Amino acid sequence: MNAAIPMTIEAASPHVMNTYGRLPIALSHGQGCRVWDVNGREYLDALGGIAVNTLGHNHPKLVPALQDQLTKIIHSSNYYHVPNQEVLAARLVELSGMRNVFFCSSGLEANEAALKLARKFGHDKGIERPQIVVYENAFHGRSIATLSATGNPKVQAGFGPLVEGFIRVPLNDLQALRQATHGNPDVVAVFFEAIQGEGGVNPMHMDYLRGVRALCDERDWLLMIDEVQCGMGRTGKWFAHQWAGITPDVMPLAKGLGSGVPIGAVVAGPKAADIFQPGNHGTTFGGNPLAMRAGVETLRIMEEDGLLSNASVVGAHLKEALADALAPELASGAVREIRGQGLMIGIELAKPCGALVGQCADRGLLISVTADRVVRLLPPLIMSKSEADEVVRILCPLVKQFLAGAA
Repeated sequence: MNAAIPMTIEAASPHVMNTYGRLPIALSHGQGCRVWDVNGREYLDALGGIAVNTLGHNHPKLVPALQDQLTKIIHSSNYYHVPNQEVLAARLVELSGMRNVFFCSSGLEANEAALKLARKFGHDKGIERPQIVVYENAFHGRSIATLSATGNPKVQAGFGPLVEGFIRVPLNDLQALRQATHGNPDVVAVFFEAIQGEGGVNPMHMDYLRGVRALCDERDWLLMIDEVQCGMGRTGKWFAHQWAGITPDVMPLAKGLGSGVPIGAVVAGPKAADIFQPGNHGTTFGGNPLAMRAGVETLRIMEEDGLLSNASVVGAHLKEALADALAPELASGAVREIRGQGLMIGIELAKPCGALVGQCADRGLLISVTADRVVRLLPPLIMSKSEADEVVRILCPLVKQFLAGAA
């Protein structure tokens, strides 16, 4: 790896709103799982734009397809039919076993649409003040409604009053869900991430997923599973909930669906497919021709290149290698757990570890830390075993030094 080169990027620009705690790095280009900054320094990308760059960077099949689309039409509007909306919707319906799709431009928008679907579902049944079950440590976005559904007081601070109509419960506790909703006729939906991302890579247990599906069927609630971060092949199946053999009624998607082109989608099963009618919801940019082409090509390439299998195989290899390298720290409790599935992995430390983001970048590795204590790895689904081994070689010594207080 190249020696550190002093960055010329300012810590904060007076012209850009100060909403991000950025590193002093500006990336200029990438190839596969590697990126380079404006000073020519190389990094191994184990973050993938936060689970967005499914196909890595400068993919030889994706880029020409997007270039072709740019020469045709980038945006029209939803006043008109967009042929690739039909193509992409049909493919998502086939992969999910659901019925129809609404397209938008981000995960936040997809989750907002899901919340609106749930409320309309309740009002259509005569429920005046519908309530939606959400979860501790959840993250669904930063609009006022999705912020209210989110289970992070730090994120919510300063933006009250929050939207009403949410009941919050702990993860993987079916009895707590039953108790929190007992005798309440206003509950209309249960809404959660199959694997919490921002909350610390916290998976829902398979038995719990099946239990919630059964409870929603029993009580005529919508089962709404946020697959924005954990979906699109990241766990080794198209959608993380499929490991439990269930199908939701509403499924928001985004991030990896467009391999870097902004896109969002809400996939609906029969119970939710006809709730929205013309005038109930809409978007200017959602479903635009460029984003639809990106989605169509992403799914095609993922299938052609066997990326679901690759995510499973390389993810299992990476998780095992991390566990081997950090075995003493796991035994002592300094590393509490290594969890996740496929290429969505969280390493929980016993103390806050945000400093590791910069330390890893200094050594040529891009990661994130979420929920204060969890190192999060979300690399492109094209990552190889040798690149996974490189992640371990860079990351684990830094974790050990950090925990020892020597970093």
